[in-house]
Amino acid sequence: MSYILTFAGSNSKASINKQLASYAANKIHDEEMKIVDLNDYTLPLYGIDLEVKEGIPDTANAFYNLIKESKGIVLSLAEHNGAYSSVFKNLIDWLSRIEGKFWSDKPMLLMATSPGGRGGTTVLEIASDRFPRHNANLISTFSLPSFNENFSENGIKDDNLNIILNEAIDNFKKAL
Repeated sequence: MSYILTFAGSNSKASINKQLASYAANKIHDEEMKIVDLNDYTLPLYGIDLEVKEGIPDTANAFYNLIKESKGIVLSLAEHNGAYSSVFKNLIDWLSRIEGKFWSDKPMLLMATSPGGRGGTTVLEIASDRFPRHNANLISTFSLPSFNENFSENGIKDDNLNIILNEAIDNFKKAL
């Protein structure tokens, strides 16, 4: 049986995006989840000279295989200085060298959160533009602003935001 690949575009041990991704994935019942941490897929900084000299790292191939074997992806992106985190950008640089269309048309629930009021909106815009070029099947997006005020161990506190997330999850489940 295939699984829903769930991860955050962050290498923070206390990633708020991993918390959001895990929360959303756990709301998808009757599906096997594979929640992974980018810290378990350490990669050297991408460079063509390194690729020519050493080839594609095993960890990049392993992550690529996680995508290929999945039936869908739940991803929450950290926003660093208005863009992807460097660890995530490095991952997609390596993945794109394995296969340009590395997202493999898998249904994707794409999210972001941040401590600020924009909730990672800029990185969501960047990803929503860029990911389809790598064959992402973006089903739904969700932004959670002001993480510390809107999220607790019990989940999203704001009823309206919870409704929006539940609709995004429902659309994602229908696409699986």
